[in-house]
Amino acid sequence: QVQLVESGGGLVQPGGSLTLSCVTSGFTFSWYAMSWYRQAPGKERDLVATINSVGSSTNYLDSVKGRFTISRDNAKKTAYLRMNSLKPEDTAVYYCNSKIVRLGNAVNYWGQGTQVTVSS
Repeated sequence: QVQLVESGGGLVQPGGSLTLSCVTSGFTFSWYAMSWYRQAPGKERDLVATINSVGSSTNYLDSVKGRFTISRDNAKKTAYLRMNSLKPEDTAVYYCNSKIVRLGNAVNYWGQGTQVTVSS
């Protein structure tokens, strides 16, 4: 079955860095775009970054442009989110996502999430 497992979250001071990882299984990773979303308490889940299937194209939420970098390793079936210059407003649960075709339908798959807390 499809699995997405995030790791790498934690507590970091403002200005610090973290790298999130999303290890996947159960589907042909190299066929699909991968995305990172985040959800802060009491707020909607926002799309943070997306990378296409071959890693040649990326898109970012305006507030993270220049600070976050999404990447992927198709051999390892893993997506990454490098987060630099972290701010308190980046505090959220971060989720890995892919929209995968199953029986002709595109289905959203999510990881369990990893907490990122930016605080002094």
